[in-house]
Amino acid sequence: MFEFITDKQERGQVGIGTLIVFIAMVLVAAIAAGVLINTAGFLQSQAEATGEESTDLVSERIDVTSSVGIVSDDADDGELAEVRVTVSGAPGADDIDLAETTIQAVGPGGQSNLVFAPGDEVADDEISNLGSDEFAIGADGDMENDAVLDGEEQFTILLNPEAGALENDDNPNDAFGEGDQATLDIVSPAGATTSVELRAPSLFSDDNEAVRL
Repeated sequence: MFEFITDKQERGQVGIGTLIVFIAMVLVAAIAAGVLINTAGFLQSQAEATGEESTDLVSERIDVTSSVGIVSDDADDGELAEVRVTVSGAPGADDIDLAETTIQAVGPGGQSNLVFAPGDEVADDEISNLGSDEFAIGADGDMENDAVLDGEEQFTILLNPEAGALENDDNPNDAFGEGDQATLDIVSPAGATTSVELRAPSLFSDDNEAVRL
């Protein structure tokens, strides 16, 4: 019933063949283990990076504390001379560089993407000199060259109501004014977005007054 190998040379050949198969299996298992380890390491790194990005999207957010408009020198025109949006860092947020922040604005004049304009690049520190794709930081004629929210500081974003998405070509008045509406999406450097709706009152009473938007 059973065949026995009695020749010593044949028995040696069988042993070598078994050893080769065993070594091949060990090599395949080692390669597979290496692939699994590399894949696990890559997935772990990717998961950590995704977790950090998700955390930043939640924590590195900009809070809006107020939004007001300054009526022009002649309230009868129904126009704003400037728009001021005061911002601070969200609780628990790290430092946020407003110079790296962008604003996506949608209003009567369409859509605009605004970037930071340093104060020393804005002629005479005048809001009216801000272009359709610019915003500044500061207030009362004093614009900042840089601004970093550190959990304690508050800064005021300045927008030109006569340019870009805020201008109103459908009305006799060109600037954002009485009854107009707009939306601002303030995007932090980490990509966290804060949305603000601006709604101007239907009637302005006094020259140079501050009205809540």
